[in-house]
Amino acid sequence: MMEWSDLRVFLAIARTGTLGAAARSLGQTQPTMGRRLRALEEAVGHILFQRTADGFVLTDEGSLVLAHAERIEEEALAFQRELNGSEGQLEGMLRLSCSEWFGSCLLAPVLAEFGALHPGVCVELLTDARLYSLPRREADMVFRIKPFDEPEVISRRLLHVPYAVYAPLGFDASAIGEGQGARLVTMDVGFAQMPDAVWLRQRLPEACVAFRSNNRQVQARLCADGAGLAVLPRLLGDVMPGIVAVDLGEAPPGRDTFVGYHRDMRRLARMRALLDLVVQRLGSGPIGWRPAM
Repeated sequence: MMEWSDLRVFLAIARTGTLGAAARSLGQTQPTMGRRLRALEEAVGHILFQRTADGFVLTDEGSLVLAHAERIEEEALAFQRELNGSEGQLEGMLRLSCSEWFGSCLLAPVLAEFGALHPGVCVELLTDARLYSLPRREADMVFRIKPFDEPEVISRRLLHVPYAVYAPLGFDASAIGEGQGARLVTMDVGFAQMPDAVWLRQRLPEACVAFRSNNRQVQARLCADGAGLAVLPRLLGDVMPGIVAVDLGEAPPGRDTFVGYHRDMRRLARMRALLDLVVQRLGSGPIGWRPAM
């Protein structure tokens, strides 16, 4: 008899490729993961993974099980979302996802205020470059610069974020020209096509890229320590000690920030309360910002 809980183990291994990574994602031990996988393979009567030096690779039978397991998982998550959506008390947990700088500079003060208003709600904030899935319940609310296109996600533009070019204090911006002799701190290769990174290369074609990072706060710190010019969100750059905005004749492109949550969560009281506070505090934007309509 197949244990339904073993399908979670199967999905975790299929998605991560190793027992160790799958164990960490589920909060289990590696021996437990291996034991549950063997039990599932015995129950279905097939080997579901090829064990290779590079990790676990799905067999043909495993690929067939994967398709069904994902549908079962989605039904289970939808059931859980429906139950959560019927809750009315402001208690429980909310998991949010956003970028590092957005979380520290913008969300943290709002979340502190929300916690004082609703002490029964525990908020978990995940800050990294990964796009967490709302349909898979990897997060309850997501803030990102990329619009949501999933049909089951309710979203809105929250605000427009202006950017500026920053230099270390004392930097002489009058002789920048096309960037001859200038050094740049910009996005890593994976994010090199972001509008502000493209604009910086076009505006200073003769400049040398000295450092790359996908973390805006790291870029700001490098700029402050004299590593080079950086394009940063104004709210981050304007409060960072040791750097100052410089005028290159035009401003770099800003970015809209979007907030989204699964439609099944729209009746969740704690979700609505947090969203209302976020929109109230950030939807109008700080001084010098314009709200997204």
